Amino acid sequence: MFNKLLLSSIIIGIVAGIFIVIYGLLTNFLSHLLFLGNPFETIPRLPIWYIYAVPIGSILIVNYLIQKDKAVKEYGVREIAEAIEKNKLFFTIKDLILKIFASALSIASGFAIGNEGPSAAIGAMIANKIHTFLKLPKRLLKVSLSIGASSGIAAIFVSPVTGIMFAIENLAYEFVRDFAGYLIISSVIAFSVAFHFLESLIFNYSTGKFIEYRYIIATVLFIPVITFFVFFYLALKDKVLKLLNIKLTERFLPYKNYIFGLIGGFVIGTILLITPYGAFSGHEVVKIFINNSIHFPLWMIFIIIVLRIIATSVSIYANAVGGIFIALMSIGTLVGYGFGEVMNLCFPFEIEPFYFAAIGAAVFMGVNMKLPLTAVVLALEMTYDYNVIIPTGISVVIVTYLAGLKFDLHKLHIKPILKAKN
Repeated sequence: MFNKLLLSSIIIGIVAGIFIVIYGLLTNFLSHLLFLGNPFETIPRLPIWYIYAVPIGSILIVNYLIQKDKAVKEYGVREIAEAIEKNKLFFTIKDLILKIFASALSIASGFAIGNEGPSAAIGAMIANKIHTFLKLPKRLLKVSLSIGASSGIAAIFVSPVTGIMFAIENLAYEFVRDFAGYLIISSVIAFSVAFHFLESLIFNYSTGKFIEYRYIIATVLFIPVITFFVFFYLALKDKVLKLLNIKLTERFLPYKNYIFGLIGGFVIGTILLITPYGAFSGHEVVKIFINNSIHFPLWMIFIIIVLRIIATSVSIYANAVGGIFIALMSIGTLVGYGFGEVMNLCFPFEIEPFYFAAIGAAVFMGVNMKLPLTAVVLALEMTYDYNVIIPTGISVVIVTYLAGLKFDLHKLHIKPILKAKN
């Protein structure tokens, strides 16, 4: 039996890696197709009407697909975890194909969502089919689904250890003691396949195991700053947009999704006109700021932070199909980089802004998705630098506590719109 499980893990890793590469490349292809090239380069040259037409048209197509097939709506990692717990997947291969297309179209057209949910679904579906093909015992189906989901996450993150920890915190904690080895095998293989085709987030400035205590001291000042932006994001998402959702539900229930789609498409189009860095998944933003590739003035950084918070919140309510992992990272990256710039202006000791860009990315994601271990591992795997890892560990725990005093962090995971009143 365990020989079959080992073989299953290897096959799942290979197949999931291939499908995730196709999903990632499809998203990139659609983005270049819709915006007639690299959107960060072409958007300033495109007609205004066209920039509005792309996100509005795309999200209306996505909402049409959701109306025809409810399973197209994003299955986040929590839903995959529920499927694993109940020993059953709630979607078919047809649902999955439509979900992949809807997710790729959502991300490619500028909506600020990520791709970890569909990736977990891809891996879980593949694992389910391979489990059946190899005639593994039904009692091991939960294990197979966990292996598949973790493989999909590791591949799309192009980050094996972060993918494994993310999957363990969300999906597979019941199996860690007995089956972690199979998760690791499958995730590492899927990562190896994806590594040659997709781009990981790499921090170019790591100094390794040398601790500079000025970064620890600066962290004390950083905690209230990033806590403020966490509260800002949560207040916008859970108060303003939820109220709008309730009002539209009461008055226009049959057409609510299309109205939200039009609102979301118009907002994303406006953000694209201001700056494309305020839209899309956020992968490009994280890469730029943790590696100090492009310098933005402080006022522009603040504007992009606000735009990305709006874009992420609106994308969720507009039914854009995808997760929020990388989108949240991008907001934290901007907050951290801006904080570093302000520190250098106002205080005598100098810090590198890109360090706090990496810290902010991990902390903002870890707090809002309630994944503290994943946040620390993400900081480790991105940077291999104690000056990032230690402040991340301190910050994510304290900010999670502070945010938890005001908000129920479990409600941050994407849910169907009709549950917004709960």
